[in-house]
Amino acid sequence: MSAIPAAARYPSEREADVVLRDGATVHVRPVRADDGPAMRAFFESVSLDSIWFRFFGTPNLDWATSWSVNVDYADRFGLVVESGNPRAIIAHAAYVRIDYGRAEVAFLVADAWQGRGISTILLAHLAEVGEQHGFSTFFAQVLPQNHRMIDVFRESGFPVELHSAPDALEIELPTSLSAAALERFEERERIGAVAAVRSFLEPSSVAVIGASRRRGTIGGEILHNLLAAEFSGAVYAVNDKADVVQSRRAYRSVVDVPGGVELAIVAVPAEEVVDAARECADAGVRSLLVISSGFAETGAEGARRQDELLEVCRDAGIRIVGPNCMGVLNTSPRVRLNATFAPPVAVPGQVGFMSQSGGLGIAIIEAASRLGVGLSSFVSVGNKSDLSGNDFLQYWEQDPDTKLALLYMESFGNPRKFARVARRVAATKPILAVKSGRSAAGARATSSHTGAMLSGSDVTVDALFEQAGVIRTDTMHELFDVAALLSAQPVPRGGRVVIVTNGGGPGILCADACQAAGVEIAELPPDVRARLAEFLPTGAAFGNPIDMIATASADDYRRTLQTLVDADACDAIITIFVTALVTTGADVAAAICDFAQANPEVATASAFMVSDGVPLELSSGQVRIPGYEFPEDAARAMALAVRHSRWRARDVGSVPRFEGLRSVEAAAMISKELARDEAWLSPVCVAQLFDCYGLPLIPTRVVRDAEQAVAAAAELGSPVALKASAPRLVHKTDAGGVRLGLEGAEAVRTAATEIEDSVERAGYRLDGLVVQPMAPAGVELIVGVVHDHSFGPVLACGAGGTTAELISDVAVRITPVTDLEAREMVHSLRTFPLLDGYRGAPRCDLAAIEDVLLRVSAMVEAHPEIAELDCNPLIAGPDRVVIVDARVRVETAAPSPPMPSVEA
Repeated sequence: MSAIPAAARYPSEREADVVLRDGATVHVRPVRADDGPAMRAFFESVSLDSIWFRFFGTPNLDWATSWSVNVDYADRFGLVVESGNPRAIIAHAAYVRIDYGRAEVAFLVADAWQGRGISTILLAHLAEVGEQHGFSTFFAQVLPQNHRMIDVFRESGFPVELHSAPDALEIELPTSLSAAALERFEERERIGAVAAVRSFLEPSSVAVIGASRRRGTIGGEILHNLLAAEFSGAVYAVNDKADVVQSRRAYRSVVDVPGGVELAIVAVPAEEVVDAARECADAGVRSLLVISSGFAETGAEGARRQDELLEVCRDAGIRIVGPNCMGVLNTSPRVRLNATFAPPVAVPGQVGFMSQSGGLGIAIIEAASRLGVGLSSFVSVGNKSDLSGNDFLQYWEQDPDTKLALLYMESFGNPRKFARVARRVAATKPILAVKSGRSAAGARATSSHTGAMLSGSDVTVDALFEQAGVIRTDTMHELFDVAALLSAQPVPRGGRVVIVTNGGGPGILCADACQAAGVEIAELPPDVRARLAEFLPTGAAFGNPIDMIATASADDYRRTLQTLVDADACDAIITIFVTALVTTGADVAAAICDFAQANPEVATASAFMVSDGVPLELSSGQVRIPGYEFPEDAARAMALAVRHSRWRARDVGSVPRFEGLRSVEAAAMISKELARDEAWLSPVCVAQLFDCYGLPLIPTRVVRDAEQAVAAAAELGSPVALKASAPRLVHKTDAGGVRLGLEGAEAVRTAATEIEDSVERAGYRLDGLVVQPMAPAGVELIVGVVHDHSFGPVLACGAGGTTAELISDVAVRITPVTDLEAREMVHSLRTFPLLDGYRGAPRCDLAAIEDVLLRVSAMVEAHPEIAELDCNPLIAGPDRVVIVDARVRVETAAPSPPMPSVEA
């Protein structure tokens, strides 16, 4: 049997767990030299028809096995799919070079696994590898009667060309994933995620492993809650020491349960969980909800136990929620599932809630019930060993019982995937999030201006949420305030908020809170004010807020609100009521509800500043109006809803494709520097890199000593700037490493000597000197990048120069950025007026600044080895922009996970 060439390295980074259409998982990995016996067993297990379709006949199995494992991981590449315990090969795919840029592909899937999307997944993985090794086209021959394989290619999302040949169909497709292909794979991923989550939130049967006869224990409370909620499916108790648990027959093992179990809830000591998972695998259980603690949250031994649990479940295709979680619930009358140990009973509603904290989950259920925020479903994900918020968001996206999603997050598993999923979901259903750990964001070690500005704050998470359309709140109180509004009222159609009150002071407080949250309160048009004056009491104020004064009746509220809608003068309304002598809060609440029922398209919120609290009438009718104790709470909730409305309405733009970029040349240079173990690129290499991407770096000469500096200055023309070049030197000015406006040979020579002395006194080793012509006058900016280990490249743009870190006026986005996002970054700066012609100054070339941002985004996306980058300052003028100083640090990048794969 042929062996793999000794020089070929096994590409372990290509190993991945993937989700099938039904939510189950299988393991994909490259072929190994020792796969011969397993490969032959696979060939022997498939039907003769499948063998015939794959090989166009019945081959010698010794030859087929040898051919399949004979790979070099470049020109010949093979993948296998494994499942079961012990793992067995259930599919194989390979490509083999035909000629330059072209390779032939072939697939074989075990009969029992066909039709579940495995071939399409293998095609995506092979295409990624093929493109990496220089193949632009895949070629395949398929027998005309092999309809299933033909459909795989046609439905893959790749643009396929199909030609008829004698006795076969010839198929060609590019290895590059088109937008349509990516969309198809995202849709397949969504289907798999929904199927996996459905087995937790809509199971046909549930078994509690560790069910207890004693209330007050976790196993006892979970079983009790399942029974008390009257779960619509079958409930089984598993206890190896009891025959009856809470009046139900108990089974010694899940294997003994008749009829099978879809969801198993594990509530046994940590050291017994893996064995319980193995029994679940033997019993054909589909999903595992692991309540038990004692895993990765406890240290190295717990992490090892969690890895073992995940391996057992992945081998069996079982999905996991947890471990170290408090469970899941679904209030739908079709399901009535309460698989938690929480004592409070959740109020049914339209909010899906995911919490990463189990302890907080109990408080969340209690708070939601107390504040009138009904839950459609709830999940505590614990350690997120498998399913995470991304999966549940995709379930809630298609769930008719869920109107909005709430998230309490402590960490991200895959932020980029979260951004993709959340952006799609938020377009139709609002997502609210509290992300803890703001103070911990400063742990990032950096050595650049950009890194320093981003390391001590949580702006990266803010940027992610802003781009994805997630409404971020700072507190749980604020989270429930916004949830109460959006679960009962529509997302505002626009930003016109009108405040209606019977007390002037609270109205002003509300208007101030709206403006502080970024929502302007515009005055009403004269014709609307005239209509209001026809019926409101003398002394009323008709601006915005509308102060109807203390004698206003409930009917005045009703007529005022209807007048605003009839005149199309508002998108959202905040009503405020303070205690009055005659009018009661209950009457006003009823009037507001009558209005809301007749005008469901207008978002309405209310604040009742009365001793009795928010009237019950706000939530007792067919519509529910969120009621707040103070007007500022209503204002902040409405402002966040309006900002989300603006996000939905905006044009997202597109990521531009630049012509003439020399990415291959740039990659070769970076590779050479990495081989030399150089972290910070030399000024010469930075200039080469920027030239490859069309970035406007000022003409730069790098010299060794003062005499060469004099010669370079004469070539560039006076005046010139002279700067130090030294490893790890970030603040050149502070170290005395910059001299500006030098004219004449003697000035340059003297400056070179001074710089050398100053830099060495500051503790740096001078590599050389940089000579540049003096830059034109303009506004100084900084453009930079930090490659975050979780988020990928983070692009920053802000006020630059020596005070960049002091001012800290910076806009941040996760790359790749679109043209409109680049524009938003520039326009959002506090110092933007300086760019826009402040006090008669010429307006800077804004398009050129945006072009730099987009080119830097394209560069760091193409070269993940760029760990840090500073362009500081970038000087913007009326006719052009120029980068005066630039530093780039590179490091070996971790391999990207294969696409598609299960989120880690």
